[in-house]
Amino acid sequence: MSVRRLSPNQPTSFAFQPETLEKAKWWIAKFPQGRQQSAVIPILWLIQKQDGWVSEPAIRTVAEMLGMARIRVLEVATFYTMFMLEPVGSVALVQVCGTTPCQLRGSESLMAVCKRKIGAKDHLSADGKFYWQEVECLGACANAPMAAINDYYYEDLTPESFEALLDDFAVGKAPAPGSATKRQGSAPEGGPLTLSDPALYDGSAAKPLKKIPNAAPKPKAKAEPTA
Repeated sequence: MSVRRLSPNQPTSFAFQPETLEKAKWWIAKFPQGRQQSAVIPILWLIQKQDGWVSEPAIRTVAEMLGMARIRVLEVATFYTMFMLEPVGSVALVQVCGTTPCQLRGSESLMAVCKRKIGAKDHLSADGKFYWQEVECLGACANAPMAAINDYYYEDLTPESFEALLDDFAVGKAPAPGSATKRQGSAPEGGPLTLSDPALYDGSAAKPLKKIPNAAPKPKAKAEPTA
């Protein structure tokens, strides 16, 4: 695992937005007294959703909120690669999968598009709108090559469709996530090859339920003889 360090360029302070602080308190309340430190990961994630990344002042704020040593929060933030430790693009954080299935299907050509349109990986674009990085398996191997942009997956990409996607983000559009080829889930290219009979889904092939005959009545208990 590569060493992950905080950005040398840090803001002077951090402040929760009211909505973020409300959600952070909600997470803290989910844990028993004395176990509030268990909320560290969701709170760091809320901070990242607010600011786009996790800064050193934010780490100090979380440590004070949860009664933790700062180094413990720093350990969490630097261990999990889901936390960005430097500012990312104001428009899009682009994560291109480079693991074997995506590589065999053309992920290197997607990275070439990123280099040409955004710049060097792990750096902000010149206009501050984009930031891209190569990541390992994102779990959408059947729809390779793919990339995660902000919170969503974009799959079955080609260099052309990927470039058009980035252009849409650059002008403020919000492209629909999913397959660029309109593939249904992870079905084969061209459409599903099995279970394609509509009767399987419209109920016409369902057999009527058999009526269960009435159970025989239970015999009545005999009355005990009286003295």
